[in-house]
Amino acid sequence: MRIVSKYLVPKGYKGLTIFPFVFLKQSEHATDEVLLNHEKIHLRQQLELLVLPFFVWYGLEFLWHFLRERDVKRAYYSISFEREAYANEKDLYYLKQRSFWRFLKYFD
Repeated sequence: MRIVSKYLVPKGYKGLTIFPFVFLKQSEHATDEVLLNHEKIHLRQQLELLVLPFFVWYGLEFLWHFLRERDVKRAYYSISFEREAYANEKDLYYLKQRSFWRFLKYFD
């Protein structure tokens, strides 16, 4: 389910996914197929980890990368879930062939 809310999406981002919702900053983002595919990849990741563990893992991985990089943006882009989503967001058929827990390929 898509919800448009400029207040729920952090500054500098276009979308945020918290299963089963995709929050979009602006209504025109609802037609951005690449952005929506990116967020759908996060929905799949969250389902695979039964939602709550996804956010725990995401937070711990962000913290680990932040402590290593000392840079919020670099830490964010280093998270395995984000690396998978950004690497495949332009492939609109990715989710049809994606294997289970594929984000592990991007974990380091």
